[in-house]
Amino acid sequence: MKISQIADPPTASTRRRGCLAISVIIALCLAATIDLLVVVANRNPIWPPLLVLSVGLAVLLWPHDARPPWLTTSLRTIAPALSSAVYTLGVLASGTPTAFGPAEPLILIFLLVVAIRHCRPATAAVAAFVIGASTIALPLRAGIGNSGDSGLAYSGAAILAVLVGGGAALGGYLRSLDHRRKDSIAHTRRTERLSIAADLHDFVAHHVTGILVQAQMARALAITDPDRLDPVLESIEHAAGEALGAMRRTVGILRTSGTDQPAAGNLAAIGELVSGFAASRCVHATLHRGPNVPDTLPPEVQAAAYRVVQEALTNVGRHAPDATETTIDLRCDDNHLQVTVRNNGTIRPTWPTSARTGHYGLIGLSERVNALGGHFHAGPQPTEGWRLTARLPTNGTAIRRPAE
Repeated sequence: MKISQIADPPTASTRRRGCLAISVIIALCLAATIDLLVVVANRNPIWPPLLVLSVGLAVLLWPHDARPPWLTTSLRTIAPALSSAVYTLGVLASGTPTAFGPAEPLILIFLLVVAIRHCRPATAAVAAFVIGASTIALPLRAGIGNSGDSGLAYSGAAILAVLVGGGAALGGYLRSLDHRRKDSIAHTRRTERLSIAADLHDFVAHHVTGILVQAQMARALAITDPDRLDPVLESIEHAAGEALGAMRRTVGILRTSGTDQPAAGNLAAIGELVSGFAASRCVHATLHRGPNVPDTLPPEVQAAAYRVVQEALTNVGRHAPDATETTIDLRCDDNHLQVTVRNNGTIRPTWPTSARTGHYGLIGLSERVNALGGHFHAGPQPTEGWRLTARLPTNGTAIRRPAE
């Protein structure tokens, strides 16, 4: 079946940017027309300003997607300024006053903003000097050879110097915004990758713990009851496949570089998780879900509840293999979802060195629950066993893991 992709309709901000770009293009073209009319009215040669304006408008308005590789930002900004400077030097050398209009200084100031915003620091400094000098020197064309117009030329140069300073300040401000935006994006991606890594730990640790328990059982059955090995080996194979699938999904998410991935795990999947735990470890596990626990809780809250149960069951397999009873309670009260996992185990096994961890699962759970505005506690019960409790607000917001 072929699925056609429908493009999203343009947003209001996109339409505003498009209208602004069209308005700027129209304004520059009108200003360029005024420049040429001024030159013709003063009976100056038309081809030099026409060439300078054509170069400036071409590099400034050239569509980004259609630019050839050789048309770099440095070339786009410096070349029109050099052409303007050469034109000014030619006028000064000829000694013939030449009029100019508003388009040329506007184009140069636009290019100054582009250079400072996008060029490398050293190139931006060179481009700023060349463009600024070319812009400030424009009034000298009209004041040459006429002492009466010299004061007006100097006044025009001073005004253009102020505009050049404003353009440089605007370019620097936009450059700082771009830098902060890049830092923010990098921080967000790092935070999301840490979150995905924590999710991978939760999934894989759960399945690998099952593999370890089943492998120990298989070693015992190989001596006492070899006929019962096949179901145990089948469980190991299934757990290994689930772990590999979790890693594959995680790598796929990392390769897509997406930050809007749906939260994994929900309340409906907790039942299957508990039944799978009970079947693989041959213990009695009971899930009690209160009648007032809805299926419409926020995805982040459901995912956090799923992770709490998953990590708790994983820890039962790791640290309490003698547990015969595990109880999971889900209930809602006072706009909170409370998840409680209890077990009656007491023995802490000796795991292989490669299987020991630094309790990152509980740390990750505490961070996840706290990020939702909830409370998390894990510790021994007064009589025997272990109890893990998480209290989550049912109006939880998107999880934000702290940077590590």
